[in-house]
Amino acid sequence: MTPFPYEVQDDTLPRLGLVVLQVDETIEQDFRRLFAPDAASLFVSRVPSGAELTPDSIARMEATLPAAAGLLPAPLDVVAYACTSGATLIGVERVRDLVAGAVASRAVTDPLSAALAQCHDLGLRRVGIVSPYIAPVAEPIRAAFEAAGITVPATLSFGEEVESKVARIAPQSIADAVRELVRQAPLDGVFLSCTNLRTLGILKPLARESGLPVLSSNQCLAWHMATLAGTTPPSFNG
Repeated sequence: MTPFPYEVQDDTLPRLGLVVLQVDETIEQDFRRLFAPDAASLFVSRVPSGAELTPDSIARMEATLPAAAGLLPAPLDVVAYACTSGATLIGVERVRDLVAGAVASRAVTDPLSAALAQCHDLGLRRVGIVSPYIAPVAEPIRAAFEAAGITVPATLSFGEEVESKVARIAPQSIADAVRELVRQAPLDGVFLSCTNLRTLGILKPLARESGLPVLSSNQCLAWHMATLAGTTPPSFNG
């Protein structure tokens, strides 16, 4: 058989890689909405994460993160480990080292780094945080914000650790939590922590209602990945 000749055509779009928790049902759907097929090439890998998100399950993810990142098709412009709590507890520098050692990418990020970067970009100094998780998972995020120079006057958590339930927390319940935070303390903005929360559709309505920027893990991560890739951050209809 004689091989048929062909031409090579390079991918000219920004190449973005996501390492998503095995049980996360939300972020991949959000990113498909945020990044149109003609705006970026999106590649997704999954990391074993267990049915519950706890400090122990996050610690186990650290060991399997390189293998998951290594399954992404290199080279990439940006790779993200898509877990806010995981990046916080493992440590963003450690995450960066693990991912960078497993897949060729110009940049590595995570939702915590992305959220802090966007808060600083917007000049937010007092941020309220909504988290779905139990205190040992939620509290370190507050500490990370304050270590970065951002005061956290108030936080609210749903006290959940089962990821299948986190993905089904009603957006209306999340919106009610934001309203309660705004009542509790003077804020410059609100951050909705967790890539598995269904927040994309309520961000703009809540921002209009409260008069404050309302950010989320997935929206911040998309913004940061686009910024690092040198392309225009995605917009969305809230």
